[in-house]
Amino acid sequence: MPQSQPATFVQAGRVLVDPASGKVEMNKTLVIQGGKVARIADGYVSEPGGKVVDLKDAFVLPGLIDSHVHLTGQQNPNSRIEEVTQSSAEQALVGARYAKRTLLAGFTTVADLGADDDAIFALRKAIALGDVPGPRIVAAGSAISVHGGHGDANGFRWDILELLRPNSVCSGADDCRRAVRQQVQKGADVIKITATGGVLSNTAAGLAQQFSDDELAAIVDTAHRMGRRVTAHAHGLDGINAFLKAGGDSIEHGTYLDKDSIALFRKNGAYLVPTLMAGDFVYRVASGPDNFLTPAQSAKALEAGPKMLDMARRAHEGGVKIAFGTDTGVSAHGDNAGEFALLVKAGLTPLEAIQAATVNAADHLQISADAGSLTPGHSADLIAVQGDPLKDVTILTKVGFVMKGGVVHKGPSLP
Repeated sequence: MPQSQPATFVQAGRVLVDPASGKVEMNKTLVIQGGKVARIADGYVSEPGGKVVDLKDAFVLPGLIDSHVHLTGQQNPNSRIEEVTQSSAEQALVGARYAKRTLLAGFTTVADLGADDDAIFALRKAIALGDVPGPRIVAAGSAISVHGGHGDANGFRWDILELLRPNSVCSGADDCRRAVRQQVQKGADVIKITATGGVLSNTAAGLAQQFSDDELAAIVDTAHRMGRRVTAHAHGLDGINAFLKAGGDSIEHGTYLDKDSIALFRKNGAYLVPTLMAGDFVYRVASGPDNFLTPAQSAKALEAGPKMLDMARRAHEGGVKIAFGTDTGVSAHGDNAGEFALLVKAGLTPLEAIQAATVNAADHLQISADAGSLTPGHSADLIAVQGDPLKDVTILTKVGFVMKGGVVHKGPSLP
């Protein structure tokens, strides 16, 4: 019979085993075997032949989850040139660089909500196979978008635009059903749609609803029939409420939500992913001396960016479920944990902010059986920091140890 795999013994001075409880346990050993948490022992234990990870002076918690990233690119003065010069293969390799940076920042799972299909699905597979280091990826691929709306290839010469336009752009309920089915066929784990205009689309089309109500209903119905949840990029109030009325599962951004939106969130059990870093970033760029955004982008950034913090505050006070997400790729990869301070500024406690990036995000992405907690049976995705993030959440910007699936990627036990 084959020998069982030797265990790894993570000796933790303080550990937040289950963020839902908020209970910090002292002097525990997490016994890791086969990439999962096998058991949690009292005190500091080990066994002959096992590997010991000494985190007795650290605070240990589950690997973090970012529910909204774009791994295959990052906003910069050359972003529009990169759209027409980078192949799918190049984008996948760029994504590999940013995926490693994200993992080393303590994020062991991400949802990538908008990328070239070939690039992101290849990167997802390479990470799953262990060919490149990176977080576990829940991938949408190309977003479902309307012709001329946020997600279409706006601002280019017509013949270039037609070459760049993804097949996920659609018009009319039947065509939108086709687009959803094709994204599922290509490998989408989740369906991402652009229910309203967006800040970074190079068109002066505003931030209001862009899909019609019947198109939204067709998208949600088709995705659910094919076993996929639907999340919507949405800034404008009309688009937020129309999508939630259509049965949508979550909203990204949510800038202009109101009390009726909050009631719909609660009725549906839908999640809000506030992406406060994105609003902060685009506002700072658009109002700064080195603004590289186009005039259309700048106008929307200056309009929407300052409103997002208050939006998150009102949603939190209204009892809306919040999942952590940054829209990183707008801001810089690896800086994801900067979102924690903004969530706390919006009224969340440090524990609530951590819950948003662990148990809430896992529930939102439907991966609670594997991620978001360190209870036995879960994947051995864990991070460690110095200090107490329940008192100072900004400590999470300084992650010193990262383990994903039982493999150490950052910290004292690296070979």
